[in-house]
Amino acid sequence: MINKIENSDLTAAKAANLAIIDFSAQWCGPCKMLAPIFDELSEELEGKAEFFGADVDQNPDAAREFGVMSIPNIVLLKNGELVNRQVGFVPKEILKTMIEEFTD
Repeated sequence: MINKIENSDLTAAKAANLAIIDFSAQWCGPCKMLAPIFDELSEELEGKAEFFGADVDQNPDAAREFGVMSIPNIVLLKNGELVNRQVGFVPKEILKTMIEEFTD
């Protein structure tokens, strides 16, 4: 399940043991290609990580906080701290491997 970030409120993401945030936008082609992969991973890794989606147009402060300049932009937070980032579209296997590096 993907939790939607609204009003740039990152409280839940920062409180999670491992949070994966997808910064994207409705008009972004690569974001649309990544969305089903992100959905699949949120189900496959349920209980290991919490997944969040943040539309950069609706959450500009959150995007600014993490220096999001290009989308899609996947940010990994471990106990509220930025530990990894992936900019642009990536295949599911690469994204899953990146996330699993930080699962307990």
